[in-house]
Amino acid sequence: MVSKWIEAIDARSAGALTSGALQPVQAEQTEMEDGGMRFIVRWVSSLAVKDAAKAAGASQVAIPGGPRDPNFNPFLNPDPELTVGPLGDEHVVILNKFPLSERHLVLARRAFEEQLLPLARGDFAALATIMAEAGGIGLYNGGAAAGASQRHKHVQWMPPAEGNASLRLFAPGLPAGLPEQGVAQHPALPMKHCFVRVCCGEGVPVEVAADSLHAAYRLACETLDLQPGADGLLPPCNLLASDGWLLMLPRSEECFEGISMSAVCFGGTLYIRQPEQIESIRRVGPLKALAAVGY
Repeated sequence: MVSKWIEAIDARSAGALTSGALQPVQAEQTEMEDGGMRFIVRWVSSLAVKDAAKAAGASQVAIPGGPRDPNFNPFLNPDPELTVGPLGDEHVVILNKFPLSERHLVLARRAFEEQLLPLARGDFAALATIMAEAGGIGLYNGGAAAGASQRHKHVQWMPPAEGNASLRLFAPGLPAGLPEQGVAQHPALPMKHCFVRVCCGEGVPVEVAADSLHAAYRLACETLDLQPGADGLLPPCNLLASDGWLLMLPRSEECFEGISMSAVCFGGTLYIRQPEQIESIRRVGPLKALAAVGY
């Protein structure tokens, strides 16, 4: 049975593609093996379009009828053509204008909060609502150094699909019998990180998943010694949640040789703007490229 959220996402996507509000996904990819794991490097041409829009002072969501304000917040009053609908009392579901895959969503807070501020249980409840019906992966970029392009707090979701990010590739290197809220490190990841076993995903009750994810997030922050600062958690960090695991990684910088690395890249699929950047990753291998932006 098709999820009601998937039906709503597809209906909104069809209209937004027709109007031009949503940029179509155009991607080419290559595979690389590193540390016994399969990585995908995907060239998404719409990312170059997104960069050009930023250079021109454009916002992520168009303001009809003229010049765009570079300080415009696309998530405060989102473009109706990209808005799927409300999610609970605190969030709204928005199509990512420059998607990395089909059905790539932004789950944004209705009221403004800084992206660097710690995630709340409500943020995980929003993710759990979508994941309970459609599985997939939850993503969070905690600040500009972690790949966030907007200050307005939001998490992201991508569906389960061939080539999309997932934590499944790490499973062989993680303890199979670890209980919920158990902590682990992966021997092939040469950067500071923390895996926590969670109960989330398709078919898991929303309240159960939200509690599990929130508890795991707090445990990971404690394990990684992420400290609250004046503007939020320091250092910035990425979070991924899928396939029974939550992964957090502190970030030291955004880019490896000009390639922006966000949370999704730590799920086994690295996204590039230009095809020649494939060789930059091939030269050192995906794991060292990812480690270069961590600790």
